[in-house]
Amino acid sequence: MRTIPEILAEELGQKLEYIENVVTLIDEGNTIPFIARYRKEMHGAMDDTILRDLETRLTYLRNLQQRKEEVKRSIENQGKLSQELSDAIDAAKTMAEVEDLYRPYKQKRRTRGTIAREKGLEPLAAAIFAQDGQDPAVLAQGYIDPEKGVATIEDALQGANDIIAENLSDDAGIRKALRELVMRKGLLTCKTDDPEADTVYRLYYDFSQPINKLLDHQILAINRGEKEDILKPNVALPGNEGAALVCRAALKPTLNVSAFVRAAAEDAYERLIFPSIQREVRSELSDRAYAGAIHNFALNLKPLLMQPPVKGFVTMGLDPGYRNGCKVAVVDATGKVLATSVVYPTFSERKKQEAIATLSTLMRKFNVQHIAIGNGTASRETEAMAVEMLSTFPEASYAIVNEAGASVYSASPLAAEEFPEFDVNLRSAVSIARRLQDPLAELVKIDPKAIGVGQYQHDCPQKELDTALNAVVEDCVNAVGVDANTASRSLLQQVSGLNTTTAKNIVAYREENGPFTSRAQLKKVPKLGPKAFEQSAGFLRIPESKEVLDNTGVHPESYSAAKALLSLLGLKKGDDFSRLPKMLEGYGLKKAAAECAVGEHTLLDIAKELSKPGRDPRDELPTPVLRKDVLAMKDLKPGMELSGTVRNVIDFGVFVDIGVHQDGLVHISEVCNRRLKHPSEMVKVGDVVKVVVLNVDEKRHRISLSMKQAKK
Repeated sequence: MRTIPEILAEELGQKLEYIENVVTLIDEGNTIPFIARYRKEMHGAMDDTILRDLETRLTYLRNLQQRKEEVKRSIENQGKLSQELSDAIDAAKTMAEVEDLYRPYKQKRRTRGTIAREKGLEPLAAAIFAQDGQDPAVLAQGYIDPEKGVATIEDALQGANDIIAENLSDDAGIRKALRELVMRKGLLTCKTDDPEADTVYRLYYDFSQPINKLLDHQILAINRGEKEDILKPNVALPGNEGAALVCRAALKPTLNVSAFVRAAAEDAYERLIFPSIQREVRSELSDRAYAGAIHNFALNLKPLLMQPPVKGFVTMGLDPGYRNGCKVAVVDATGKVLATSVVYPTFSERKKQEAIATLSTLMRKFNVQHIAIGNGTASRETEAMAVEMLSTFPEASYAIVNEAGASVYSASPLAAEEFPEFDVNLRSAVSIARRLQDPLAELVKIDPKAIGVGQYQHDCPQKELDTALNAVVEDCVNAVGVDANTASRSLLQQVSGLNTTTAKNIVAYREENGPFTSRAQLKKVPKLGPKAFEQSAGFLRIPESKEVLDNTGVHPESYSAAKALLSLLGLKKGDDFSRLPKMLEGYGLKKAAAECAVGEHTLLDIAKELSKPGRDPRDELPTPVLRKDVLAMKDLKPGMELSGTVRNVIDFGVFVDIGVHQDGLVHISEVCNRRLKHPSEMVKVGDVVKVVVLNVDEKRHRISLSMKQAKK
């Protein structure tokens, strides 16, 4: 029997030695970001995505192994564990296969089969199932016992039928073969009780699709429609292949095929096996669709969090609204709130001019360079007002910011703690301004599910969704690094090795003792022990430190190697380190690594970090689109070519912000000239793309776009 590391090595296409090392590192309490960044020699520089997959599969396989042992123990306690059954359980690759094998030995609720067994009819069922040519009616005569509830031959035969049907239903081989048949040839159909109702599920009112061709978003839509009592889905298997499969398994290939056993097999199929397989197939399809939805959500979340910050500018945040007005917050280059206000540009022309006057005063007083406008209610009217105002501020510009989750954050205890002097609405305006300045630092304060780049996320298993999304947040935060002297508690607690308590203690320590002046000083933070320091130190930056390495991604454990490298290449403090990677290449990586007593991967990373100390990997990505004019939906015409920012990537297409209040949809067929399995093969959230307008439906607020028809 193969070990779990051997299975993982085959599945992931990695060396067994590397897999075993990673498993050991995980078991020792090391985080994935730490393993990915600082233990590359031990795993051959696998990226964090592969390491996350490894961790997920490791958990599944260990749970599977544990379940196998539980099942074998249970069967052994019943005195029924044969070597053949034990081997079959050991060989099972999924939980479903294990449960199929365990099914005959499970404690059952009282069924027709168990009632028949209580009446002493199991020997009769076995005799009939032997199919040796004896007449079932003749065999049944010996089992008539009115005291046991078997008054007639028909009673005895019915009981035998129930036992045979249940035995066939519990047969792991039959269930596996039938499940595979349904997945290969089955259909998922849908009906509705009210075909005239106008709902978002209209596409599925009379729906039929081969199961092996179903798309994840179709499965999720049908599930939700069923939950809302609008759709009636059903798994169907055309023809009689399913019943024939069960009959073939039950009947002995003799000249006198038992009609009784055939009838019992057909009963087993119709009454017990197929209904159960239908439920299992629906569950399997749902699990697949949920996994796909979670994967795509995570895929979209990463580039959203990694959007380049618009650093170093005073920014005005506008949270649009009708009845309660437009909330305003001005923040400085570090995100500190300078001023707040509320204006009412949608009430009347007079109120709009008053709003422009108020905002213009703030623009001049604080030298505002950028305006961030939330994309929610009244966004279009607020944008029009901002454009009118910007005509007198030629140096300033604005951007539409996705405000998903801003209201969730502004009403949270965290926001109340951060801004006790502001009401909920003003906190939201602050958040919108900061989202433009540093999306990652602001978005980590919000539950990832509320950020709005998923599909059917509220239908997915919440534990799995939370695990996947929190892993993305953790990977992004650690990829960028965190300034230990300015980061919020929310940002700090996402750092490898830190938690809510240690993050809170870091903030409290710097408030009491002033800014950190070295990484080593972090060891004085209460509850931040040696393991937490090891896991977190490389991701925490101390710009104020006299040690330049404290403001890089070089881990303290490698400081001596970094200094040895500089000495080796004849460099000293104050020299230009930008050519360091080239110099290392010229010297010889293998030779330098040996002389610095460190691995080659680690030495390469050290050279990259020293060549750009304090670098932000987000700076290499396309910057957000900053605008000076406004475009309304009525201005759009088919054939018009525009630039836009990808807001969401889902199964059937891409939503693109083209500067109007409503995002446009690029259907998957219009993304490029080749067939795609998923739009994420071509684009990701945050990409700036060129699109052509195909159609505009103002009444339904729908804009159809094409990327493949745009000029490259």
